Amino acid sequence: MSSLADPNPANDSRRLALGAAKGKLDDYAPMASDDGDDLAADLLSIQMRMDELAFASRLQFFVRMISGGKTLVFRANSSDTVESVHERIQAITRIPVSEQRLIYRGKQLQCEKSLAECTIQNDAGLHLVGRMQSTGHPQAWQIIDDMISLVCRLCRGETVPHALKTIRTRISDYLSMTPKDDGDPAIGHLQIFMSSSAPAALVMLYMSPIRGNKEHADDSIRHFLDSCTTKLPKSLQSCCASIVLEFCKLLRRIASDDPLYTCCRSSLGSMMEVIKVSWLLEHLESVKRAISIQEIFPFVSELADRLSKDLELSLISAASVGSCSNVLDFTMFLRPLQTAISGHKGFNHPISLPLKKKDHDVLMCTEEVELLYQIFKEMLMKIDKCLTRMEECLSAEVSGEIDTAHPVWSRYLPILKELNAISKLYLGSEEQFWTILSMRKCALCMLVVHYAKPSDDHKWLLEHIDIKDFESRRHLVMMMMFPEVNEDFEEQHEMLIDRSQLLSESFEYIANAEAESLHGGIIVEFKNEHATGPGVLREWLVLVCQAIFNQQNPLFVACPNDRRRFYPNPASTVEPLHFKYFKFCGRMIGLALMHKVQVGIVLDRVFFLQLGGYSISLEDIRDADPCLYKSCKQILEMDAESIDSDALGLTFVREVEELGSRRAVELCDGGKGIVVDSKNRNDYVDLLIKHRFVTSISQQVSHFAQGFGDVLSDVRLQKLFFQSLELEDIDQMLRGSENDISVEDWKAHTQYDGYKASDPQIVWFWKIVSEMLPQQKKNVLFFWTSVKYLPVEGFRGLASHLYIYKSEHLSRLPSSHTCFYHLCFPPYPSMAIMQQRLSIIAQEHVGCSFGTE
Repeated sequence: MSSLADPNPANDSRRLALGAAKGKLDDYAPMASDDGDDLAADLLSIQMRMDELAFASRLQFFVRMISGGKTLVFRANSSDTVESVHERIQAITRIPVSEQRLIYRGKQLQCEKSLAECTIQNDAGLHLVGRMQSTGHPQAWQIIDDMISLVCRLCRGETVPHALKTIRTRISDYLSMTPKDDGDPAIGHLQIFMSSSAPAALVMLYMSPIRGNKEHADDSIRHFLDSCTTKLPKSLQSCCASIVLEFCKLLRRIASDDPLYTCCRSSLGSMMEVIKVSWLLEHLESVKRAISIQEIFPFVSELADRLSKDLELSLISAASVGSCSNVLDFTMFLRPLQTAISGHKGFNHPISLPLKKKDHDVLMCTEEVELLYQIFKEMLMKIDKCLTRMEECLSAEVSGEIDTAHPVWSRYLPILKELNAISKLYLGSEEQFWTILSMRKCALCMLVVHYAKPSDDHKWLLEHIDIKDFESRRHLVMMMMFPEVNEDFEEQHEMLIDRSQLLSESFEYIANAEAESLHGGIIVEFKNEHATGPGVLREWLVLVCQAIFNQQNPLFVACPNDRRRFYPNPASTVEPLHFKYFKFCGRMIGLALMHKVQVGIVLDRVFFLQLGGYSISLEDIRDADPCLYKSCKQILEMDAESIDSDALGLTFVREVEELGSRRAVELCDGGKGIVVDSKNRNDYVDLLIKHRFVTSISQQVSHFAQGFGDVLSDVRLQKLFFQSLELEDIDQMLRGSENDISVEDWKAHTQYDGYKASDPQIVWFWKIVSEMLPQQKKNVLFFWTSVKYLPVEGFRGLASHLYIYKSEHLSRLPSSHTCFYHLCFPPYPSMAIMQQRLSIIAQEHVGCSFGTE
């Protein structure tokens, strides 16, 4: 009889009789590495099952003492009574026999019965637990005991028919009978798998040199991992984390690159989202479903090391790339670690390194905190080298087309995202991180445009819009904030519009539509016209947006310095439905952006800033109201003596003109009695600007924002959209290119069907077009494609190449299929005839009724 103490009761059953049992383990499952002694200690309860004594009547068993944290190992005859065991326990622990309860397979043992009568045998199924109350899961104990007994038989080399099927069935049955309530019964049930040392048994089978055992174990463990998600409700899946963690610990001793270990590690990582992380292992007893930082960190360190090696290899060859799962696993383990560190209240955030003595006294995991910073520094240095190498590759491209066939490049963004998250934990690290990215702007922008996917979270990239270019900023907001257009016919929003009632009928369709219906495709058809499709949609968006901002309507005011730039009209109340129209306007601008149609109008800075939730300054009103801007500048620049003499005669009042009459509005309480002087003139200017461009149009801006948000994938992204872009970005997305159409660029992006580039008709066509006025070129392009304003990239920014098709009827005018960017005309016999026909479609008011879809 002996006593083995362990401060962690969960490990007691795995550390029994090390010296005696190790030899037995060597007999059945020889160790393949120097770590055999350590792993043997974890497999001891299984070894006990495999320890066959010389005499059948002699038993060896153990009693695990929950209260004392010790495991007692006994040898006795099968004829000995349970009471004799109680007495031996009392001699060791001084616990009175009357207070003791021995439980076996969920049943309390009666003192007067013998060990044989209690069916306690010296075989692979032996598991005797000493506790103060009976288990509520006797059937679960039986199932797991049967499974472990079968595993031990396989390890001894016995042939067991249908062994794998039986093990899988036991695992499925065990998980299926888990109580579905998320509480102590379910946790207690799942704990049986650990208490019985089932993970150690399966790992021992995995290490067995006997043919077929490794495959059986691999399949069984993977089946357990899969069944955790298929057999258990999501609320209980996290309860299996301690079991999966045990598999990871045991398998990692075999090899850190073992495929089964990698699978278990990934499964554990997927559970991190719902598991609490405690600072110390000792705290876990008070926190259900928690594991400690010390248990998580080895995985973070291991994965960081693998990613660092992958980055090093990528500098040598783009083909030398590790598994993409390493990046995902690194992310999953890192997140709870970051949360635990950032949420610790024992020290200041961000953390200043090196840690001071007082931090060591408060912070429990100083080593992990410092090591995580070292991981950050090393990986940041390596990815900086990778981005530098990437820019060298990009600059070497001579074809004009960027080669994105670099599989490792797609890993850089997820790694950068995690480094950004770590940088927020440490003082000065965030600045260091963004400084490096600002120096690698070219590479970063390329990564965003070519590798950022809608399924990923890229909000971290929106924090610093200045280190990205227009193309990458546009790509981010379009990908993250607009829904992908659903082309499913049943989900499309259909409209039949009379051109003579364009604005009013479009308003009825769009203003009254459910927001979600705008996320699908839109089918527009004009009355008495057969054309439909994307070309008609583009034309409709352009025409309606230009009608909205037409100055004959009272909704918007054009800036004096740029008649294409608009902000809401404070006097829009003359339109009874003006608020509904502003919501309609927001929806239309959102739809134009979502469908990537340039409509030729832009928002003024005062409007753009309010949509982003920003305040308005004096410099922001320069274009919207040059006169007010000039007057305010003069007030601020006047010498103090002049303004204090009341030379201007100003008080905190603003004159407002409404419907032909003027009225005075106080800028603050008692404004009429407050004279503007050198001390309060800044306040006066601020209040004047606020009333002119904020207060007076706040409702109009609010309704426009609501309508715009209806088109986004989430209305809550409305402000973030405008915060993530520069005003110039919105200009380019809505207005398009301001350059005259380049005929050479046009030709370079045009293909032919029925014609060759050298045919006379094609030569004539381009000569005629090149001699047209800029507006005539735009009209021809609009007739051909329904694109009135080219993207800023020119023809390269269109959805496809343009096409010229040969038609057969010489007497016909050119026609178009704007949906496919097709222009059709016959082989006119002379340049003069072609010029006469093209001059018709080059007129300002020619619509798509000439064409078809």
